[in-house]
Amino acid sequence: MARLSLTHHLIRCEREHGLDPDLRLLLEVVARAVKAISHAVGKGALGGVLGAAGSTNVQGEAQKKLDVLSNEILVEANSWGGYLAGMASEEMDGPVGIPVAYPRGKYLLLYDPLDGSSNIDVNVSVGTIFSVLKCPPGVTEPDERSFLQPGSQQVCAGYAVYGPQTLMMLTIGHGVFGFTLDRDTGSFLLTHEQVQIPADTGEFAINASNMRHWEPPVKRYVNELLAGRTGPRGRDFNMRWVASMVADVHRIMSRGGIFMYPRDARDPGKPGRLRLLYEGNPMAFLVEQAGGAATNGHQRILEVLPGKLHERVAVFLGSKNEVDLVTSYHRA
Repeated sequence: MARLSLTHHLIRCEREHGLDPDLRLLLEVVARAVKAISHAVGKGALGGVLGAAGSTNVQGEAQKKLDVLSNEILVEANSWGGYLAGMASEEMDGPVGIPVAYPRGKYLLLYDPLDGSSNIDVNVSVGTIFSVLKCPPGVTEPDERSFLQPGSQQVCAGYAVYGPQTLMMLTIGHGVFGFTLDRDTGSFLLTHEQVQIPADTGEFAINASNMRHWEPPVKRYVNELLAGRTGPRGRDFNMRWVASMVADVHRIMSRGGIFMYPRDARDPGKPGRLRLLYEGNPMAFLVEQAGGAATNGHQRILEVLPGKLHERVAVFLGSKNEVDLVTSYHRA
């Protein structure tokens, strides 16, 4: 039996779940951009895209050439289709409006164009994360305030992993589905249907080099995992850390686990390291739709009301029972 294409799947969602045709067309545009980014990543040194770009983003982080290129691909692809009112990127200071010559749509697109870019030059998996919101009623020229919606308002979220295969994981609020890029035909084909994250796990992902900076609840939780079968948990756990959120979360989607990027004492004024709108919210939506949980240690990430476009957030997501446990330690 032939596999369903992404387009076929989205048309099925129109019929079964009332998916807005404009959202379907927007997602197809995003998928085309993902294919272009995948091609650029795959060329690597042969395409002259490795190395530093010589610039910094709004967070003051040094940009890679592929960061800049991936952002440009997404902006160009989504500027003219007529499905967006505006977009915002982790790599840009503020929202990007739609050029006057092109029609406006009803949606807002937020994205991290190339997550894990520190891994680009060593050929480790990187990815793209995206989120779609509805533009507030009556707004024709969205400003920053238009994007400051809680994650529970997302109508769609997804990520692409550029690894041995290029995969795109997607939710429109009716479960998580995965699509693998067939490089022979250029089509995304359905390969993962109704993905479910096991409630229990024996794996955790965290940057242990920051342990001395963690808050007491995180130290307590990780120390219990490291103590293994002789500790209070009574069993052994394995640690994994790719330093690419997309790759770490995709492993959890595939076989369970917990991913943690807590706030720490290095910069007490920041509530976390990862960006709420570009990373925390879309990944939390996907994880919850797959039966997992996602909190900032105190509340559901999807309930956090953002105060600014590049707001940070602490992240604990993955297998529900482990996320619930580490969250309970924060509330003790």
